[in-house]
Amino acid sequence: MEDNVVQVTITDRQGVTHELEAPTDMNMNIMELCKAAELPVKGTCGGMALCSTCHVYVLSDHELPEMSEDEEDMLDQAFFVEDNSRLGCQLHISDDYEGLKLQLAPESEE
Repeated sequence: MEDNVVQVTITDRQGVTHELEAPTDMNMNIMELCKAAELPVKGTCGGMALCSTCHVYVLSDHELPEMSEDEEDMLDQAFFVEDNSRLGCQLHISDDYEGLKLQLAPESEE
């Protein structure tokens, strides 16, 4: 089973780090991984890049897929956007994500 698993570290909004095992053979994304680990990520739109409730900061120096226009547009409307901001739902877990480090972005001021 270890062949299809990568280690991903996610820091929650309280600064607690979570070492998660992420399956690479289930077409999961980072938002789904966070929800499975019961981290406070809403994923309101179900992974369609139509909200920013799975907004994360990429802390490690991983080569990630290019941002889609939809993801860029959504981040343009999000709160607390940084240069390393991504939507978790748009990051599909692959073998390339071994050792990936992320932090949950602060929730919007609603």
